[in-house]
Amino acid sequence: METIAGIFDSRASAERVVQELHSLGIPNDRIAFLTPGMSEKQVEREVPTTDTEAPGEGRAMGGAVGGAMGVAGGASLGMATASLLVPGVGPVIAGGLLGAAVLGAGGTVTGMAVGKALDEALADGLPRDELYLYEHALRKGRSVVIAFAENNESAERVRETFEDARAESIDAAGENWWRELRSAEEANYNSRGGDFRRDEESYRHGFEAALNTKWRGRPYDEAAPDLNKFSSEGGGEDAFRLGYERGLAYHKSLREKHSN
Repeated sequence: METIAGIFDSRASAERVVQELHSLGIPNDRIAFLTPGMSEKQVEREVPTTDTEAPGEGRAMGGAVGGAMGVAGGASLGMATASLLVPGVGPVIAGGLLGAAVLGAGGTVTGMAVGKALDEALADGLPRDELYLYEHALRKGRSVVIAFAENNESAERVRETFEDARAESIDAAGENWWRELRSAEEANYNSRGGDFRRDEESYRHGFEAALNTKWRGRPYDEAAPDLNKFSSEGGGEDAFRLGYERGLAYHKSLREKHSN
């Protein structure tokens, strides 16, 4: 099974792609749809808070399961939806069983599944290491569609559908995200006496590792045993560690900014 994701400038474009995925024979339980949701005040008033925890997130988001998601013209995507308050992101509407699962809202997933367990192999394939890019897109008002394809032929058809809709790929999103941060990170690193151009690869690996849900919020020394295979890449452990620490600070600042 292969995971393919696309980022869309508008919710309408993402909805059209979900409908096209249906026409390709991909069922709702193999599609995740994420889009910016209601205002935070609306969510706080209408959505009960739960103690469900996403890895590394501490107290998690409030969540409530809704009916099928409507689209323009009164049609329906046929996907159960959940309204979520995601730490560091804000209000999000998650469509499909996998929509909430990607964000780690376990309790909400149970409700959306209507008694049907999330397939273990599918759960293991959730793209946790890309979550920070989905969150970044959502903060910018963009929408995300993720599809799980059963075979190579299906995966190629999904990619073509995304390309035809001019979706941004995850690889491109990652490069654009880093480009936004790069100048500030280069200045900070060089001010400490480092050579950013030489060490950028390792530094970036560290920065991104700190945003992975496996290690979010964990001090470097605590996470280090699990990070060894990453820190050995690129410019070395010192650059990786500094990147990791900067990544932790970056994520903390986002949580604080979007909690106000």
